[in-house]
Amino acid sequence: MKIIFRDWKSGELKVQAENKDDLWVLSQIIEPSDKVIGKSTRKVKLGNSDSKEAVVKRTVTLEIEVEKLDYNAKMLRIQGVVREGPEDVPKGSHHTVEVEENTIVKIIKKNWMKYQIDRIEESTKEKAAVIICILDRGEAGFALLKPYGFEWLSEFEGEVSKKGVEDKKESKFYEEAALMLADYSKRYNAERIVVASPAFWKDEFLAVLKKKYSDVAKKVVLAACNTTGTEGVNEVLKRPEIKTALLQQRISKEINAVEELMKAISKDNAAYGLKDVKEAAASGAVSMLLVTGKLIEKAKLNNTFAEIDSIMRSVDNSKGEIVIVSSSHAGGKELEGLGGIGALLRYKVKY
Repeated sequence: MKIIFRDWKSGELKVQAENKDDLWVLSQIIEPSDKVIGKSTRKVKLGNSDSKEAVVKRTVTLEIEVEKLDYNAKMLRIQGVVREGPEDVPKGSHHTVEVEENTIVKIIKKNWMKYQIDRIEESTKEKAAVIICILDRGEAGFALLKPYGFEWLSEFEGEVSKKGVEDKKESKFYEEAALMLADYSKRYNAERIVVASPAFWKDEFLAVLKKKYSDVAKKVVLAACNTTGTEGVNEVLKRPEIKTALLQQRISKEINAVEELMKAISKDNAAYGLKDVKEAAASGAVSMLLVTGKLIEKAKLNNTFAEIDSIMRSVDNSKGEIVIVSSSHAGGKELEGLGGIGALLRYKVKY
């Protein structure tokens, strides 16, 4: 994210979304009742003709008051009521501002919460890429960690040579996997690479990697896992062996926060579900609030976000920490099972 202008006191922020990750960040930051200034496309009729050829598309700059957001990996659509714009766009009419990669947009809030400012500031920093390689006998899968979870890059199958087979017949599976990993390391400028597998496959693979691509091998952290594919990635993200490798990755923070919540629940020092968390937040008892991005998106679409927003502002005002948890990893799915919202408490609210 590139910050063009910011004045937190006046509530104004102008940014350029530089990549898909930035679109996700903006989808979490922009809320109903915010003002957004950006580009919109409208159809204009030329003259009095009713022919299709007489209708053209024109790009206009509009200020809208946000009502709903619709996010996907390619675009963020911000729907709202026009407050300012060209004379031929009636105030009070409904329009959509579309935000894509490299789009510039201005956001005006009555009050920026600390977690929102932190999220914007964090998005401006260049993050170290972390690649995860999951291995099994004859199977390899690759994933790239993202702010909202992870992106499954590819997978392939091959054959590993069996004991007693002559070297000349040895499979090229490890060499092929090493080549793919080296390519991903270069493409994403990876700072850390996690190689995980059941049994000893990771050790055999690392030996090949050291021989073929020593520079890539230096970035590797080994971890154990019992499953492969995307389930293996979720398993690996919880392993203590890679906490150092993932220290700067937001997904690691989210998963650890959910684990803290589950431990606190077992000790009866937490709240979960909208009703109980709302009560805890109102009393100033919340030290850390966890909310899934999916719950926030759903509330924004259903026009029920005001209640969640009230909880978040209560926590922010009482100096509590707010963590938005992606639903794309195991930690997020675990939090969804609790209603999508939970809180660690400074003290018990109910006895």
